[in-house]
Amino acid sequence: MKPLTEQEIRSAFVNCTKGEAKRLSVPRDLAERPWDDLDFLGWRDPQAPARACLVTELEGRPRAVVLRCPSPGARHVQRSMCSVCMTVHTGGVSLMVAPKAGKAGQQGNSVGRYLCDDLACSLYVRGRKDAGPGARLQESLTLEEKILRTTANITAFVAKVTA
Repeated sequence: MKPLTEQEIRSAFVNCTKGEAKRLSVPRDLAERPWDDLDFLGWRDPQAPARACLVTELEGRPRAVVLRCPSPGARHVQRSMCSVCMTVHTGGVSLMVAPKAGKAGQQGNSVGRYLCDDLACSLYVRGRKDAGPGARLQESLTLEEKILRTTANITAFVAKVTA
C-alpha cells in the first residue's frame, strides 16, 4: 500500500460526513507503519472503542470507511475465521458493520464482514504477526495468491459500502 498522510485519510472517508471525518482519531504513527506489508490500513479508535476505520485503494484512489464493532471487552471465546484474510482466532474476530455511503447509508443500510479485531489481516497473511496455534490453515496457495485474495476481499467489502 502507498503511504498516506492524515489529510489523505480524512478526505478518503466515504460513509460519514466531512465533519465526522475531521473528528475521527487517525493513527499518529503513520510514518512508522509497515506500508510495504499492508494491503489496507485499519485501526480501532482509542476514543471510541466501538468504532474502527479502514482505508484501501479502490478505483485508483484511497477510500476509507468507518465501522461499528463490538467494544474490546465484549468478545466471545469461540474460534472464528476472518472473512478477509482467513485467519482463525479464538475471540479475535468480530462482525464489523459499515453504514453504506450516500443516501443508502442515510436510510440505515449497511454492510458487514467478520474481520480480525485488530485489523492486522495483512500482517497475519505475511506471517509478520502471529495469531497463535492453528490460526493459519494449511493451504496450497502461494503467499502472493493469499495476498491477492486478501486484497480482493477487502476491496469487495469497500466496493459494497460505496455502491
